[in-house]
Amino acid sequence: METPDNANEAPVLTRIAAQDWATASAEPQYRAAVVDLLGALAYGELAAFERLADDAKLAPTLADKAELAKMASAEFQHFERLTERLTAIEVEPTGAMEPFARALDEFHRQTAPSDWLEGLVKAYVGDSIASDFYREVAARLDSDTRSLVLAVLDDTGHGNFAVEKVRAAIEADPRVGGRLALWARRLMGEALSQAQRVVADRDALSTMLVGGVADGFDLAEVGRMFSRITEAHTKRMAALGLAA
Repeated sequence: METPDNANEAPVLTRIAAQDWATASAEPQYRAAVVDLLGALAYGELAAFERLADDAKLAPTLADKAELAKMASAEFQHFERLTERLTAIEVEPTGAMEPFARALDEFHRQTAPSDWLEGLVKAYVGDSIASDFYREVAARLDSDTRSLVLAVLDDTGHGNFAVEKVRAAIEADPRVGGRLALWARRLMGEALSQAQRVVADRDALSTMLVGGVADGFDLAEVGRMFSRITEAHTKRMAALGLAA
């Protein structure tokens, strides 16, 4: 996943962030929220691996194919770290991922790219929105879990690769920009809707997100969170040479 463009504007860490996993997990609802979060992240990384492997088949050159294969390998390593962590806290990884499989699969079905460039924009825009969301949630995590989440959100290099290829394509044919801008706006809407559905369906995760576990209820902060995600999306669109 990608490093956010608004990394210097990260949300303020919450009180639970001062605790380690052993202390924080004594609260059953918090533990359930973290299991959900790690399960969603793990399935997201597995799906990213599969998608990048498929995108490599559309790559126009052997060098591009190799680059995407390398990124896919990095995503799978992130997946392994998350499943290892779930196992370490005595949670069966498949069971933790299962509740999120349908929603994520449906998102990818509805946003299947029609060509190489759409695949690049999807990986850059869609994955980055998910990464921004998880980074926001990380501010509400214990120190051990937060370190793991931030580590698996490290940039795999796809961002710079996508920007370079998309901008070159637009320079070669400016008409490509309009089509890709519409595609990116669709991705933004679908990604936010999917994130909201996932959170709404999981009580422990939604309670943690609005601050209901240990840190007090703050619905206004949720609104600010989505505003920050939208602002970061606008910056990425500019980096691609596309209108938001």
